[in-house]
Amino acid sequence: MIRTMIVTVAIAMSADPPTERAAIQKVLDDQAAAWNKGDLPAFMKGYLESEDLSFFSGNNKTKGWKATLERYQKKYQGEGKEMGKLTFKEMSIELLGDDHALVRGRFHLQLKNEAPTGIFTLIMRKTNAGWRIIHDHTSS
Repeated sequence: MIRTMIVTVAIAMSADPPTERAAIQKVLDDQAAAWNKGDLPAFMKGYLESEDLSFFSGNNKTKGWKATLERYQKKYQGEGKEMGKLTFKEMSIELLGDDHALVRGRFHLQLKNEAPTGIFTLIMRKTNAGWRIIHDHTSS
């Protein structure tokens, strides 16, 4: 029992917090850059490609990576829609151990005739492919 506890503590302390925070920030920076190019598939690389992905916005719940992509396509690339320019601000990244993080921030979307903004909370997991969003709760 003691040996297991020592190994667990050693693993929990092995991550370098500044490096992990920078890796998470890069995922979000890459998402904003992809969005601003109108590249939703590249934007979606920040999300875990899984049916376990959850996306909550307003009073709506979306489950799964494909359904989340389709939601974005319908809302921002449908007939008469625009993607605009996306920026993230007021960011905080809190590591919740070696392989999970809580990210809070504000999004700004500059469209032709409006500039919606809102807050978001992300839960991210470190995977073999890097940090990925497993839950997104966005409110405008």
